[in-house]
Amino acid sequence: MNITLESDYAVRIVGCLCEAGKRLDANSISDRTAVSLRFSLKILRKLVAAGIVVSFKGTQGGYELARKPQDITLKDVIEAIDGKYAISKCLTDSYECSRGMSGKCGYQKVFIEISQMVNAKLEEYSFDKFM
Repeated sequence: MNITLESDYAVRIVGCLCEAGKRLDANSISDRTAVSLRFSLKILRKLVAAGIVVSFKGTQGGYELARKPQDITLKDVIEAIDGKYAISKCLTDSYECSRGMSGKCGYQKVFIEISQMVNAKLEEYSFDKFM
């Protein structure tokens, strides 16, 4: 899966929570990140489901990190939103090669190598490095 605008926004939202260092309501997160409230809420639901963010209900409700910034990587956030990163659709389980070359194509081997390099690099960057 390619990195989408939604993943970009998710990175901003997690970064915002890291910088705040405290619980924030959805409106504050939306304002601080310049991501619409509706889209912020959609992203926050995915981040909660992935165990990156915790949500709290009620008058003191809001969102905060479920883990320390050093324990959350760019890879974690991107995968929570878009799934596993791969440079080409031909690397996904559901893809059927129109040329019948699945698993045999020379390009696919290179795409696997590049995707592994990108994933390894994304895993190197935890959110404490951005603060």
